Amino acid sequence: MSANDMQCGGDHYRMKKIQPWDYIAANELGFFEGAIIKYVTRWRDKGGLLDLLKARHTLDKLIELAEEQHGQESG
Repeated sequence: MSANDMQCGGDHYRMKKIQPWDYIAANELGFFEGAIIKYVTRWRDKGGLLDLLKARHTLDKLIELAEEQHGQESG
């Protein structure tokens, strides 16, 4: 049995055509990118608006880290 055949704590990911962790792994995304994908994928089926707020909060942190690493880009 593979990890995709099991779901701990609900079926909000098993209903999807592509499991978020398969997408994240295939695209070699980091923690913050992966968390954003996870929250946006499940918001309708699990956490509602709170998951969208978590995604935005995580994106804000990713932007903050990118600015620190690369310097703030002028627009």
